[in-house]
Amino acid sequence: MKIEHIAMYVNDLEKAKEFFTIYFNGKANGGYHNQKTGFRSYFLTFEDSSRLEIMSKPVMEDPQKTLTRTGFIHIAFSTGSKENVDRLTSKLMQDGYEVTSGPRMTGDGYYESCIVGLEGNQIEITI
Repeated sequence: MKIEHIAMYVNDLEKAKEFFTIYFNGKANGGYHNQKTGFRSYFLTFEDSSRLEIMSKPVMEDPQKTLTRTGFIHIAFSTGSKENVDRLTSKLMQDGYEVTSGPRMTGDGYYESCIVGLEGNQIEITI
């Protein structure tokens, strides 16, 4: 088995699409809009064919997202090299995103950094 895609609701669909295309090289489809419900979505496809569905609808709940909550906590992107981890982390930090750790070698052998990305969602950047 494989994970077919992961989905996340966002408040600002266009800004989310821009975030994942600019920083993580996602390629967005043409989008979907259900006229009756106001639901909108994009599928973003990444270099390894993995996909992320970003979705929005007129009425949603948006509780505070603590970094130690239960449930899905982060999405990890592999950049291919230590230099790419450093470069992307630096760019995100320069663009105003909070870096919560790293770049560093973790105790379990990963070279990574973590940022708080779009709308308070944690993103891990690794080799």
